[in-house]
Amino acid sequence: MKFTTLLAASAIALTSALPAFAEELSFANFTPPFHTVNASVIEKMNADLMAATDGEVSVRGYHGGELGAGPVEQYVRVVQGAADIAWGLPGYTSSQFEKTMIVELPGTLSNEDDGYAAMWAAYDAHLAGEFTATVPVAMWTSEPNVLIMKDKVVRTPADMAGLKVRVAGATAAEVATALGATPVQMPINQVYNALQTGLIDGVITGSSTLSDFKLDEVASSYTFGANLGRLAFYAVMNEAKYNDLSDAAKAALDSSGNTAISKSAEDAWNATSDAGVAAARALDDNTFVDLSEAEAAAFADVIAGVTGAYVAKVGGEDALAAMQGN
Repeated sequence: MKFTTLLAASAIALTSALPAFAEELSFANFTPPFHTVNASVIEKMNADLMAATDGEVSVRGYHGGELGAGPVEQYVRVVQGAADIAWGLPGYTSSQFEKTMIVELPGTLSNEDDGYAAMWAAYDAHLAGEFTATVPVAMWTSEPNVLIMKDKVVRTPADMAGLKVRVAGATAAEVATALGATPVQMPINQVYNALQTGLIDGVITGSSTLSDFKLDEVASSYTFGANLGRLAFYAVMNEAKYNDLSDAAKAALDSSGNTAISKSAEDAWNATSDAGVAAARALDDNTFVDLSEAEAAAFADVIAGVTGAYVAKVGGEDALAAMQGN
């Protein structure tokens, strides 16, 4: 057999062994690759899609803002097609996600409830209209919010008076205001420097940030036990790109019927939180305040009106009921 004939035959054989059509979806990640979102969402989504499509569709993460820096702009990058998929927080653009953010409010869920299940229960009837030009491929919540402080120890609501506290969005801002603090809204990747320099006194957020954003290096006091709500997250895909996928690929991403990726994310956030808290508790220079039921109730009393007022303001009574399984 001539060499050229052999080469052509080898090329045909190699081509036959590859998928008929291979597509790589870009996933924009504004955080470093060690962040919890990489393994629990990006890598899992890639594995699920590869398995469902026999390798025809894959996902590649672009980390550290490689497709565009700035956590606030991630949703827009998907709408504009700069990335096929991105993740972010509804709180960064609170006015767009008024009903979605109900899940973040104290009392919407207990500290033990699954946030991802609550969000998907409300999605079709109440939240879908807030996700313009995209398709959510995962929605989940963080572990319960705690108070992470620098040089301040919070044991009672009165200890919050006059403090500057970072919040992610409008719902946490309402909580901070009710507690007598001044809310300062900023993306989480700016919090380390803000705490370190004293621009803020503390932050209302989940304790997974101790590991994912190294807040344990600049904080000194942590208050646990009050129901201060939680954070919500999404991973969204460009709607046109989603519509062009095969039925098998769509089925792997259909989180309203298959919550595997959403659950993976929420479970991972909780695991990261547990590990971060354990590491911080082992350090002698940290102060941990674990509120008793009576002490936690004092916080609940002060913020009792926040959830009802917010839900009424956004006309979200039915969305709240759906999230609570009613």
